[in-house]
Parts: sequence; C-alpha cells; structure tokens
Amino acid sequence: MTASGWTIMILAVSGITALLTWCVYKVISTPGSSQHLHAQTDIDPGDQED
Repeated sequence: MTASGWTIMILAVSGITALLTWCVYKVISTPGSSQHLHAQTDIDPGDQED
C-alpha cells in the first residue's frame, strides 16, 4: 500500500474512532438522560381512540 493509502486509512479510522468516543462520552456524561428514555408503550401516537 502506498503512503497516501496509509494516510487516508489512518485518518478514516481515527475519525470514526473519535466520533464513536465522543458519542459514548455524550451518552454517559449527559445529566438527567435517564428521564428521557422511553419505551414504545410510552409513546402516544394520537390516532388511537380509548
């Protein structure tokens, strides 16, 4: 593989790794995120009659 191939591969892998790390950090560190979790039964579509 050429040097430019290695450079592109390293940039791509490190970019995806950084994005994954940032997303996991945001999920873990966001305060009060457990109140925003809902199950499908909690969602009211509004078109169902009781």
